Amino acid sequence: MTAAADRALAWATLAQKSFDARTLAALLREIPDPVALLNASRAQLMRIAPERTIARLTAPLPEAREALTRAWLADPAHELIAWDDPDYPRTLLDLQDAPPAFFFVGRRDLLNAPALAIVGSRNATPAGVENAHAFAHALSDAGLTIVSGLALGIDGAAHEGGLEGPGSTIAVCATGLDRVYPARHRALAHRIASNGALVSEYPPGTPPVKENFPRRNRLISGLSKGVLVVEATLSSGSLITAKLAGEQSRDVFAIPGSIHSPFSKGCHKLIREGAKLVETAEDVLTELQIEASGPTVRTSRAPVAIPPEAAAVLEALGHDPADTDALVRRTHMGADAVAAALIALELAGRVVALPGGCWQRAD
Repeated sequence: MTAAADRALAWATLAQKSFDARTLAALLREIPDPVALLNASRAQLMRIAPERTIARLTAPLPEAREALTRAWLADPAHELIAWDDPDYPRTLLDLQDAPPAFFFVGRRDLLNAPALAIVGSRNATPAGVENAHAFAHALSDAGLTIVSGLALGIDGAAHEGGLEGPGSTIAVCATGLDRVYPARHRALAHRIASNGALVSEYPPGTPPVKENFPRRNRLISGLSKGVLVVEATLSSGSLITAKLAGEQSRDVFAIPGSIHSPFSKGCHKLIREGAKLVETAEDVLTELQIEASGPTVRTSRAPVAIPPEAAAVLEALGHDPADTDALVRRTHMGADAVAAALIALELAGRVVALPGGCWQRAD
């Protein structure tokens, strides 16, 4: 192995020892070279650390895990970014629990670019997915890198939108980078690796473990100037990211929604607690004092003409979700006529069906 490869493997090994940042920093002040630190004799270590720390430092990693890490790092496209790397994100160095190193694939220039996190529900509504994509695209056009967690729903839409602008996107993963979770985002992850960046503090071979997902959220907010929550239930993990952002002195933004939608309740809670209500990408840019470098307002396609009955149902629908029974009451039309109108509106791209038999405007 080359000296650089030895150093990367040493940092990866130290990162997997589960030291808190203060303890590891103290060790590295005494022996700054990670290779030398791992190869230090017990006599050397006894002069700088207590027995408990020495025992953890000298305990070997499982052979299979070390072999996976070594094989993953052997690929020229795979990198390890450590504290002493000039591209280590400066925003993460502010965190008390900044990872000493993380596994990385993609564009290094994004690691210290101005960024905004966009997060939200995995089971997002069609309107929420559209909002996440549109905001991410507009903010990426303005030069912000979009950070999210590669999850289904809002995260995936945010990454897609970010990739469409020059700011691109960073995905912070809760598994090793040798696997993609969820599997249906495999193609998206490959596009991010080619045009954005994939980041994980977890070594190759790490499967999707429940407790790793909330833990990685501190990196999503830590890499960013602020966090935008698009849709969230009261139990959504995106509220954890927003809480961490507040603790890290980042801005928190939230998009309001219908008072009847469970996917709006998390956002409304954040707004009551002081998050900034936003309706457009320009609202975010203004708060961050960033000037748009491109158009940030998207124009909609011209609406397809619809028959009078469908227009009456669309007007009765308003801007909140409603079920067929409610539309029958509001329009005084028969159930069959309302059902036919909804099909016409769906084919015209004017409404979308929601879980539970409800309908919502697509615009």
